[in-house]
Amino acid sequence: MEQSKSAALGGGALIGALGGLIGLGGAEFRLPLLIGMFRFGALEAVILNKAMSLVVVATALPFRATSVPITDVAAQWSIVFNLLAGSLLGAWFGAGWATKLKSAILYRVIALMLVAIAVVLVLSHGAVSDGPALTGMYLLVAGMTAGFIIGIVAALLGVAGGELLIPTLILLFGADIKLAGSLSLAVSLPTMLVGFTRYSRDKSFTVLGKNKTFVLIMAAGSIVGTFIGGQLLGVVPEALLLPALAVILVISAYKVWQHA
Repeated sequence: MEQSKSAALGGGALIGALGGLIGLGGAEFRLPLLIGMFRFGALEAVILNKAMSLVVVATALPFRATSVPITDVAAQWSIVFNLLAGSLLGAWFGAGWATKLKSAILYRVIALMLVAIAVVLVLSHGAVSDGPALTGMYLLVAGMTAGFIIGIVAALLGVAGGELLIPTLILLFGADIKLAGSLSLAVSLPTMLVGFTRYSRDKSFTVLGKNKTFVLIMAAGSIVGTFIGGQLLGVVPEALLLPALAVILVISAYKVWQHA
């Protein structure tokens, strides 16, 4: 049991550090670990990942308040609500689909999404805005559509969705990178809560009650790791970091696919 606790703490810290290096919570890397190392089933791993992601996101938003004041985030309420209009619905549908999919299919869906996230990380990281890409009703519809897709992905993988939200906020809405990070968290938290609520209706949700200590220990490790990763930012060259992390995601996707 003690060995399992140590593995959960160490694994959470390592995954959190990887996420911290690129400004994410690390849930994308944590999910394959839950499936591969800790041998949870696909749906159980997604639910556990969602619980830990909630802890990380809930603590990250106030942590960032020193560099991005809450008032700055609140001033962009229209963007947050635009994305939430789609993401809340997407999270509900995504979680519902996950509970109905056969395990073999869910493993494959997870694997394909991990590969897609690897591609997004490489192509969109370092994106710079030239202002909103659209205006008026076009921007509103595009924001809701993007939010819906992101909500589905976040629910199916149990992630916060920052790897998709941040590029969307920068390229579609013209937000600067720092503000985009906090706006992403503001959208992620209610989106994840909706997905979490939907999962609570499935019998697999009992995995949280059976593994409460594991969840808390790994979540604590993730928070510590995310902080460490943020401190290491700039030490590891971005030109090497992003391709390496993308490769890790692709390898993880292959291993998850094999579980099918």
